[in-house]
Amino acid sequence: MNPTEPLLPASTIAGSQPFLAVDIVQGRQARPVDLQVDGGEDGVSVTFREITIEPGASTGEHCHHGSLIAVVKQGELTHYSDRHPGGSRIYRVGDSNIEEAGSIYESRNHGTEDVVLMATYVTPVGKELLETDLTKCEA
Repeated sequence: MNPTEPLLPASTIAGSQPFLAVDIVQGRQARPVDLQVDGGEDGVSVTFREITIEPGASTGEHCHHGSLIAVVKQGELTHYSDRHPGGSRIYRVGDSNIEEAGSIYESRNHGTEDVVLMATYVTPVGKELLETDLTKCEA
């Protein structure tokens, strides 16, 4: 899907009353996605979050105990990770990013407008969404 195309605001199911399904943002991922988060007996928690990074700001170095899937809704994000060739990658509106468990990441806004991300976290129950104690990151 082209990120400049408008998202459809509503959907219907044949034979039923219309229902409203608002797509907030849609992104692209060029590689296959294999999301596996083991929550053990307690299961996993799914959290949806809107993240705003102001110009000049950063998330700081962090990792995740599960996985994060994010789509850039606004702005341009510079993402640092040893998983990227050269150590960084720029994400623009409509691009999606996946941060997998254990690796260390940092996102920065080097631009002049807020970066807005729509993020989904899939995390083992009881674990923090974002871990800043890098000794707890297992690559």
